[in-house]
Amino acid sequence: MPTIYTESHELFRQSFRAFVETEMQPRVPEWEAAGIMDRTIYTEAGKHGFLGFAVPETHGGGGTKDFRFNAIIADELARANTGGGGLGLTLHNDITTPYFIEYCNDEQSARWLPGIASGELITAIAMTEPGTGSDLAGIVTTAVPDGDEFILNGAKTFITNGINSDLVIVVARTDPDAGRAGMSLLVVERGMDGFERGRNLDKIGQHSADTAELFFSDVRVPKSNVLGEEGQAFEYLGFNLAQERLSIGVYGHAAAKAALGWTVDYVKERQAFGQPISAFQNTKFELADIATEVEVTNPFMEQSVMKLNDGELSPAEAAMAKLWGTELQQRVVNRCLQLFGGYGYMSEYPIGLAYADARIATIYGGTSEIMKTIIAKDVLD
Repeated sequence: MPTIYTESHELFRQSFRAFVETEMQPRVPEWEAAGIMDRTIYTEAGKHGFLGFAVPETHGGGGTKDFRFNAIIADELARANTGGGGLGLTLHNDITTPYFIEYCNDEQSARWLPGIASGELITAIAMTEPGTGSDLAGIVTTAVPDGDEFILNGAKTFITNGINSDLVIVVARTDPDAGRAGMSLLVVERGMDGFERGRNLDKIGQHSADTAELFFSDVRVPKSNVLGEEGQAFEYLGFNLAQERLSIGVYGHAAAKAALGWTVDYVKERQAFGQPISAFQNTKFELADIATEVEVTNPFMEQSVMKLNDGELSPAEAAMAKLWGTELQQRVVNRCLQLFGGYGYMSEYPIGLAYADARIATIYGGTSEIMKTIIAKDVLD
């Protein structure tokens, strides 16, 4: 079957799979119990070249914007069922790092990009507030100019990497009278006075992803920490949406493939009424449906990855990838868990963890309803 992956991509896959199996997979139960992944995983990943693919080589990165490497990362993390730990890595690589690459000036690039590529500087982005969800126009966090600084006040919530992060891109109002044109991106650094981390939020899944509340009380942020130009946050936040949504969709598809694999192995081994569960017609039909959905999704996701590489992935196509990939993830994991029976509800089985982790996928990065709105607009135009 034709594939978009070359020999160099497959060698990378082998290397990353070995890293995940030795450095991450055995520690997932520990991280799930602690509610956070050990931050040393980032530096270890950086040493092996698994972070900052798109960071220029002059700043210690891979110097490539080939999203196939990111897709392989997602595939292997899902295969190993790393849950929230994998989410932290993909957010750092796919969602936050592109903002630094695109909008840092020369001084900022020299200051931040080497640490981002090495894993010494873990990144996060803080948009959502306690009173706002997808409505970024409703953001009330303010940054008031004061000489060479901004005085930042406000709160953010549901921030992935919120505890581990060293650099947080904060969306704030720098001009309260300018509407959407009055919002800017400020980089808040670990240790700044007035920057406090709240609870590591107790979620129903993705436990090893540290998801936190962040509070800013008269935080003095140097104007040299403004990412890009003042007042351009709305425009900037739109530039990486296609990659962000594709990233989530690709992971959803990978999670569905992984769930199918675990289930096939289980039903061949599990006996009921004197025969393997795989011998029952219902099992065969369920697996046939699931395998078909997973397989027909593959060319669309691969096509979307290549379109992103070429700068041709449209907002509607990215929304389709996110919508279909995450809805597929939930359907497949749910049906696979049923085939595990009571054991599927036990956290010691991978399908149980995958089931709890999957539920957020149709919410973060833009809900399924928002994805449908974007797609419908394209269809009707």
